[in-house]
Amino acid sequence: MENGARLNLLDVSSIAKEAGFRIPVAVTSSVWHDYITPDPRAAGYQDIDGRLWDILWMLSIKARQARQARGARVMFSVLMIMKARQRRYITFRSVIGAGDDGEPVITIMTLYED
Repeated sequence: MENGARLNLLDVSSIAKEAGFRIPVAVTSSVWHDYITPDPRAAGYQDIDGRLWDILWMLSIKARQARQARGARVMFSVLMIMKARQRRYITFRSVIGAGDDGEPVITIMTLYED
């Protein structure tokens, strides 16, 4: 995003807690619409809950490794079935920043967002 434009975020904290996150987690609308919501041509192979869980789980693994390095930014990849049943590794990044009230929030985004 250019010029400090705000991202549209979706709160996924309730499911993130199940994956072991202790602070709120949000995904950008691009992540939600382009990667979590499966392409209709991949229907039957993946669903929203499964894709979201895969993203959160892979982030949790990488975040534990990054915590040892004291990193606030984490890049991680998830194997996903895309249109026409193509399997691809998709790389995401997450940052810990201040939420609306200054509380820490993890935001998951594509590599092209900031």
